[in-house]
Amino acid sequence: MTKDHGPSIKNDEVYESLREDGASKEKAARIANAQANDEMSPSEKGGKASNLEDRTKDELYDRAQELDIDGRSKMDKGELIEAIREH
Repeated sequence: MTKDHGPSIKNDEVYESLREDGASKEKAARIANAQANDEMSPSEKGGKASNLEDRTKDELYDRAQELDIDGRSKMDKGELIEAIREH
């Protein structure tokens, strides 16, 4: 039986599955809610975001700060890219 995660989670079954696979709460909620929304297509590539490797370290740092990634101030460019992708 799927647990009810409240009104902020639109698809509890997808949310639980993603959490079991190791996704963060935030990521699981984003994906579960996108899949529950008929106007969104989370399985389709958007292609709008620039390649992380093309961004400067300062741009990557700013993005890591937006995502509240711990330890970002000590990371080099490669580590920032990896942390952003894993978030």
